[in-house]
Amino acid sequence: MMDNNPEECSVCFNNYGDTLLRPRTLPCGHTFCSQCIDNAIKNGQLNCPSCCAQHTATAATQFPINYGMEAFIRKLKGMEVVPVKTVPTKPNKAPTRGISKKLRSLVEQKSSISSLITSCEEVLSQLGEYRGQLGDWKTQHLQLQDRLYALVEQNKSAMKLLELEDTSVVDMTTQGEEGKTQLQAMLGSLDTVNTAQEVGTTIDTADECSMKVEDWLQKCQELFPDVNTVHTSVKVQETIREALEMTTTETGATADPVHLGDSDSSIMTKVQEITGEISQKEITVEDLRRMSEPVKSLVEAGRVVAVKSLVEAGRVVAVKSLVEAGRVVAVKSLVEAGRVVAVQEDQDGRRSARITLQDGQLYLHPLLRQPTPAHAHTLQESDVVGVLDPSCTLAFLDLGWAGSTRGRVTIRLTPDTPLARQFVLLCTGQRGHTYHNTKLLWVADKGQPGEWVVGGDYKSNDGKGGAPLLPDLQGQYRESGQAGAVLSRCWPLGGPRSAQFIITTRDRQGGDQWSGVFGDVVSGLDVVRAAVNHSNITEVTVVDCGVVLPL
Repeated sequence: MMDNNPEECSVCFNNYGDTLLRPRTLPCGHTFCSQCIDNAIKNGQLNCPSCCAQHTATAATQFPINYGMEAFIRKLKGMEVVPVKTVPTKPNKAPTRGISKKLRSLVEQKSSISSLITSCEEVLSQLGEYRGQLGDWKTQHLQLQDRLYALVEQNKSAMKLLELEDTSVVDMTTQGEEGKTQLQAMLGSLDTVNTAQEVGTTIDTADECSMKVEDWLQKCQELFPDVNTVHTSVKVQETIREALEMTTTETGATADPVHLGDSDSSIMTKVQEITGEISQKEITVEDLRRMSEPVKSLVEAGRVVAVKSLVEAGRVVAVKSLVEAGRVVAVKSLVEAGRVVAVQEDQDGRRSARITLQDGQLYLHPLLRQPTPAHAHTLQESDVVGVLDPSCTLAFLDLGWAGSTRGRVTIRLTPDTPLARQFVLLCTGQRGHTYHNTKLLWVADKGQPGEWVVGGDYKSNDGKGGAPLLPDLQGQYRESGQAGAVLSRCWPLGGPRSAQFIITTRDRQGGDQWSGVFGDVVSGLDVVRAAVNHSNITEVTVVDCGVVLPL
């Protein structure tokens, strides 16, 4: 529908202004005032009031100002309405023209000052964001410094062990040389004995020397090498060499000059041009994998674990992983900012899927035809989906009604069954169809044992559609009488509504079982029950869906 008042915010209907009412554009392309955007942000998420697209956000200032809209509004304000002449007017006197010119000059001056104030506010906001980035870099330098100190301490400890070992070797060498000298003297004495008494004395002395040397030989076998000393020395050397090699190859002594583009770009845009941050070609699934335990938990907790403590705890972690924690922080910030997306190209163009981080879990959302966020970093959808483990797949459905998301339903799918694979396809949109924006259809046995709800008509959204995406859905499926079971609505399988699903919300009684079960709700069953109790089940919508990435 055409907007007849583009100079107004479509939420609060106030004209866009210079401060709280500045127009800002969301990644989905819709524009609203800064105040309404701030009011709409809940728990780090923003649902577009126009198209309901979800965006990760903490403040309106992270979305770009619509300068084109502001220019349009200024042009509207500059237009003068020319009245229809009905009565000839007398020309103004000279003094009146002078006053009018001064008034116009005051108005222009006021407009110029207001524009400068707005520019100041924008640059101050950019400086605040830049200072935050500088603070993050300083923190990362301190963390790296701590790690380097830990390496130095570990190296000192290894050298101390080597010094102790060397002292022991010197002592044992001295004892061995003395024993050898005594044995050589005894050998000469045995050749010069004359009397029986001398023979007996010399033999006794030789036996004593021989016993000492044999004890010395036994001690050498027992004491050397000291396993702890050798193992520690080798490991520390390998660790430090690896760290130094990375530093030599990845940093370099000098940097190539960076040529900045548009001088009107924001400060942070220029910073990203200088640093190169992480290019779209560089980010990989492996970067996301590095965010998994144990590195991810250390980064999220802001903890730096010294190499020494890791070694002493028997948990030796390669220095490369620790050094790359800085990269993990960068990737994590990109994911949290909604700037990492999976893409798929087909004959109809490009589709993209958001990748988000919540409670330490990475989530892949469905492929949709939507604008790719500014400065987005992309991965191929096939590469991301390729990491899914068919033996343990977690899918999710976000249910909402009355204009808000009410909660997430997480489903553990039965390993490697056709219905489970089809469910993943419809949660990720790999085949073009998705459960996104489908509604729940009806409730059976409401309030009774065995209560269940139907959804998933991706085709017509009225219960008449939902054809299977796979040619053969036959397989080994479970039976269950428990609440939270997920099964196909259509039985026998293969019918025109086989993609529709059932979620059971109450246990069955009398030993009755549901057949064709391909998954179980592991969290969010309370959300499904709340949806069932809603006054009109068809108002409940799958506002989002996807899978958990096991990285």
